[in-house]
Amino acid sequence: MTARLTQDPHAHSDAPREKVLEVAIGRAVRAHRKAQEITVAELAQRTGISLGMLSKIENGNTSPSLTTLQTLANALRVPITGFFRGFEESREAVHTPSGQGVETARAGTRANHQYQLLGHLGANASGVIVEPYLITLTDESDVFPTFQHGGIETIYMLEGAVDYRHGDTVHPLRAGDTLFFDADAPHGPERLVDLPARYLAIISYPQST
Repeated sequence: MTARLTQDPHAHSDAPREKVLEVAIGRAVRAHRKAQEITVAELAQRTGISLGMLSKIENGNTSPSLTTLQTLANALRVPITGFFRGFEESREAVHTPSGQGVETARAGTRANHQYQLLGHLGANASGVIVEPYLITLTDESDVFPTFQHGGIETIYMLEGAVDYRHGDTVHPLRAGDTLFFDADAPHGPERLVDLPARYLAIISYPQST
């Protein structure tokens, strides 16, 4: 059975910049309201703004006036600029040319596993940190099937072959294979079958708040 995707990877937004701003403001109003455990009805009572108008604002379907925004800011006890932060946040991209990944030390380096960090985004609007590594195993590498760390990990095998343990199961990984798993379970290469072996390991975890 083919899995149904909930997001279109090719989707794009044709909304004008003004509409994007309305959506960002609406999300910010809703987030501040929910953080303070205030219902829409309660906010309407505090501000004198109708339930219908508040719904339109939170759903990004209308462009509220500055007077309305100031009223909402006062009721929610936040600066009016707080409604614009989601719109103003920068969106970063990291380009790492071939062979220029930063060699870094993770637990595997003690087993002669070469790690190259291919890029890193710090705190960002998604709330998720993602670390992509290129890992190379050679004749000098040792097996080390007991990595453990938080988050989710995805491995994509580029060349060579290893038998890779996750928990109680050993998965034979060959070029083109993917392994996606909870990284809190013990995991790592248990048998080096065909060397050199190279694979991408992409680790994602929640950023600290």
